[in-house]
Amino acid sequence: RPSPLAPPMVETILNQPEGKTLEFKRDFSSSRPLLKTLVAFSNTAGGRLIVGVADDRRVIGVEDPLAEEERLCNLIADSIGPRLVPNVELATFEGKTLLIVEVFLSGTRPHFLRAEGTETGVYVRLGSTNRQADRELIAELRRSVEGGSFDELPMPFLSADDLDLRAARTLLKSRRDLDEQTLLTLHLLRREQGCLVPTHGAVLLFGRERLAHFPDAWVQCGRFIGKSKSRIFDHIDLNETLPEAVESILLFLKKHAMRGADLSGIQREDVWSIPLAILREVVVNAIVHADYSQRGAPIRVSFFDDRIEVENPGILVPGLTIEDIKQGVSRIRNPVIARVFRELHLIEQWGSGVRRIFEEAAALGLPEPEILEIGMRVRFVVWLGHPLAARDRIAENYPKQVTGQVTGQVTGQVDEWIRTALVACQSGPVKSSEIQSLLSIRHRETFQRNYLDRLIDLGLIELTVPEKPNSRLQKYRLTEDGRALLPPS
Repeated sequence: RPSPLAPPMVETILNQPEGKTLEFKRDFSSSRPLLKTLVAFSNTAGGRLIVGVADDRRVIGVEDPLAEEERLCNLIADSIGPRLVPNVELATFEGKTLLIVEVFLSGTRPHFLRAEGTETGVYVRLGSTNRQADRELIAELRRSVEGGSFDELPMPFLSADDLDLRAARTLLKSRRDLDEQTLLTLHLLRREQGCLVPTHGAVLLFGRERLAHFPDAWVQCGRFIGKSKSRIFDHIDLNETLPEAVESILLFLKKHAMRGADLSGIQREDVWSIPLAILREVVVNAIVHADYSQRGAPIRVSFFDDRIEVENPGILVPGLTIEDIKQGVSRIRNPVIARVFRELHLIEQWGSGVRRIFEEAAALGLPEPEILEIGMRVRFVVWLGHPLAARDRIAENYPKQVTGQVTGQVTGQVDEWIRTALVACQSGPVKSSEIQSLLSIRHRETFQRNYLDRLIDLGLIELTVPEKPNSRLQKYRLTEDGRALLPPS
């Protein structure tokens, strides 16, 4: 039978590494791994299985290929449900016959191994490996076929009163009036059995008890020493609403970046040593495309000396590959969240964000960003143009012996947020709420744990009523060290 693939095309495939849509097998001696791969291909993004290739990539071919083709087709029909009909072809290369099994993303997914059942026999493709899908991922696969999304599902045991519409109106002010029809249009509310109930997306965005319903819908940020996670320098946990988390993440990244030197090392006061425009896009992408049905881990932002990694739970949307994303192909996992982010101008144009990231990195002369599927998570890696060593710049640049002689050097050396906080206290004792307002941090616990307490630990501010830390009369004033960091008034 004539080959469906010309020899040059077969050679091109053989030279490619195994990955999300390609795997090589020596033979059928062990059928279960082969069947798992076909199931995973059908559930994830399609793919090709090439039989007759040794582990060292030598083409050894298949003996009695017609018989083996029939055996494989029978094996697939008997072992995989629902019925899967791949394209099975024979191809000749260097005088040897290969069996090529091509599977497309299935419209009847999730497929499963009959011997393992519908709950434990479902597999997905992650990189060059097959992973068993859990209950939440199986439900996600079903929704992706039906055209629905997790954040559009109703929460019938809640009502509109469980949403903080006041916070929503504050964020959306001058953009939309949040009347009942608008809430329905944005899919923040749905009609269920004659009642208006919030959707998952609405609770994720503006739920009064958001973390009670979605305990992993928060963001963990960390600054590490060096290029691994062996030593952590600083970290914060962000529990704000998802739109507010964008600015809080960027504030944390700025806290550990340098101002006044651009990516090429040129001194300019209006630039930063990290690519903030790229990082904003990456952060927004992670929040909008996270799989909030998954349990076990939040969104993570990790700042290393040579790179910044942003990780969100969930594999890529079925049918989407990393190469597709790089080409600008976009499929929205959470349309409710994405719609609100677009209203807030956090998303400018559908599908353009990732393409802009790569274009901007190239324009800045940075190494190409990386997109990886690791475990049940997607990781976006932004490489820095120059290493930025983690260090406590307050301790390093301004030791306890700081005097007024160095105050003129403060601009561009002290963390921006520290300078802002100290300025708030410059004219006399102030309440913590005044410092919090100047830093534009909405979440009280985040401000207290990661900013106010840090200023006190650094010895830059002190309590006016130290014997009663929780007094309603409590204020904060500059210490001598804190005052020394500010220009003379």
